[in-house]
Amino acid sequence: MTPRKIVSFAIGPVSGALFGLITLPLVTWFFAQEDVGRLSMLQVTLSFSVLLFSLGLDQAYVREFHERKDKPALLKHAALPGFSLLTFTIAVLLYFGGLISDLLFEVPATHLSLLVTLALLANFTSRFLSLVLRMNERGLAYSMSQLLPKLLLVILIGLYVLLDVKKSLTNLVVAMTASVVAVTMVFAWNTRAEWLKAIHSSFNCIEVKSMLRFGLPLIFGGLAFWGLTALDKVFLRTLSSFEELAVYSVSVSFAAAATIFQSVFSTVWAPTVYKWASSGQGLENVEKTTRFVLAIVVLVFCFAGLFSWIVTYFLPPEYDAVQWIVVSCLGYPLLYTLSETTVVGIGISRRSSFAMLAALLAFCVNIIGNLLLIPEFGAEGAAVSTCISFLVFFVLRTEFSIHLWRKMPRTIVYAYTSIIVLLASIFTLYGNELAEIMIIGWIIVILASCISFKREYIATFKFVRGRTKLNLDGTNS
Repeated sequence: MTPRKIVSFAIGPVSGALFGLITLPLVTWFFAQEDVGRLSMLQVTLSFSVLLFSLGLDQAYVREFHERKDKPALLKHAALPGFSLLTFTIAVLLYFGGLISDLLFEVPATHLSLLVTLALLANFTSRFLSLVLRMNERGLAYSMSQLLPKLLLVILIGLYVLLDVKKSLTNLVVAMTASVVAVTMVFAWNTRAEWLKAIHSSFNCIEVKSMLRFGLPLIFGGLAFWGLTALDKVFLRTLSSFEELAVYSVSVSFAAAATIFQSVFSTVWAPTVYKWASSGQGLENVEKTTRFVLAIVVLVFCFAGLFSWIVTYFLPPEYDAVQWIVVSCLGYPLLYTLSETTVVGIGISRRSSFAMLAALLAFCVNIIGNLLLIPEFGAEGAAVSTCISFLVFFVLRTEFSIHLWRKMPRTIVYAYTSIIVLLASIFTLYGNELAEIMIIGWIIVILASCISFKREYIATFKFVRGRTKLNLDGTNS
């Protein structure tokens, strides 16, 4: 894949993260707090339904794409079983009227159930159509799959405000559903040649069974990772309140800014490290990369702890707790990114079961943490539980990679990650009472990191200065 194509694929995650950073805070100013929490449950349900009802066939489609000549038939084999199962499940639930709405929102309303149904079917369809674009290396069009829903949602919320539309749960769900459906229609137009051929292609049950043997085991790993990233919201929904869920969801949306770093790094890192592995050269750079990423992770945590109070200027007063919670919410994107540098041994050895085991064990830790912390601390407890779970996830991935591949120095890595997760947890649970002490703590860690990662910071500074000078000289010339 050329650098230009890598950039085209990275546009979606980066832009999507930026618009996600805008969307939920914007919604907080115009909709009731409990409705913001309900919107979060809809988003969780959309992601879960794709993961569960795809039956792992989306991954099988990616795996088999370059080896099958009849690609439209492959698309049909991948999408039709899950779509049929999803449709049947929804039809059964709709028989009970407002059951879907009641389960998600605690509001038994048939019209809301119908809107959720439309969003579920459109979102599932969008997933497979986006894969068609991805596998055909239509990077820019693929990136729209992550950008357009958030962009359209911002536009619709803006229209609500300009036209003084009633700020109700129904209109919020309408906006969400409309954005998903509109994106699916765009994808349907961009991939019309492929899916029209797929409709008229033959259906081979034997081929589907073969794909299921590959895809179904992947569901368990996917569910475990989904539990790491979304179970906290489900527990808040059942053990706390929609108000707490709203505060937590907004905190996550601000922390999602760090997924820009995660997305860009992952896009470039994976092809690079496997290129090193295939040539047998460059693998010594893995440890250097880990130190660079660790240095960045430590600084981001510390600066977030020092300046998280800024978010209160963008939110209504009832969301003041976000300034404390957002720091622990950084655990997912930052620790996951760091783990990508230490987990290479699992990928190189092709022992993906160990990656699934790491996610499963961390998922169990998250369950226990949520059960213990949410009843007492609410949204703060959910954030701390997830942050600790991702520390466990990071350690397990690292240790499994070392077991399968080779040893790597990790004392400083574990020391700094443990310290920042400990500080983030204290900051989230007790930051309001220990504000001055926490400031001192964050500053001490920054100073210590400047000593530990002096070479990394100097090298980064020289690189940025060199690139800036090059750009300026090019502009002046």
